[in-house]
Amino acid sequence: MNDVVFLQRLKSGERQAFNELVMLYKNSVINTCYRFLLNQNDAEDVSQEVFITIFESINSFKGDSKLSTWIYRIAVTKSLDEIKKKNRKKRISSLGKILRLDDIVHWISGGKQPDADLELSEKMNQIQQSLQKLPQKQRIAFTLSKVDGFDNTEISAILKTTTVAVESLIYRAKKTISNDLLIIFKK
Repeated sequence: MNDVVFLQRLKSGERQAFNELVMLYKNSVINTCYRFLLNQNDAEDVSQEVFITIFESINSFKGDSKLSTWIYRIAVTKSLDEIKKKNRKKRISSLGKILRLDDIVHWISGGKQPDADLELSEKMNQIQQSLQKLPQKQRIAFTLSKVDGFDNTEISAILKTTTVAVESLIYRAKKTISNDLLIIFKK
């Protein structure tokens, strides 16, 4: 099925089409939200809001960008709204906690030694802390580019800015955290 037919099905209110949309984008939306919120429960809650917004406003989607770009724009906006709402200036990643639990299970079942797992967890935590030092727009552009794999054109559509501005944001983000990353990975 092509995108035009799928979009028509969505706009006509077909529940099966919306279920397909959720199945296609659920994990990506949760992951995108998680990268900003750094909390699995918050990411899942915000992702539900994202899909409610999509359901309520699908008829306003004009097709100026890809459907996926529009969805990620909503996910980023909702994630940033959540951060502002809770007045969070600094977040501690729950990723380390999650990794330690998973790593202990992995170690018990014959996996790596716990020391290696703790070292990896600590490095992930340090990377998250380094990313949190970046100004908000730089962090968003860098995360969308380097973690989510979007190209600069897609990022510019998500952030509603120019491609040149995105390139500048990513360059400045790399420059800012490069020393931190060198220190983290030399340990």
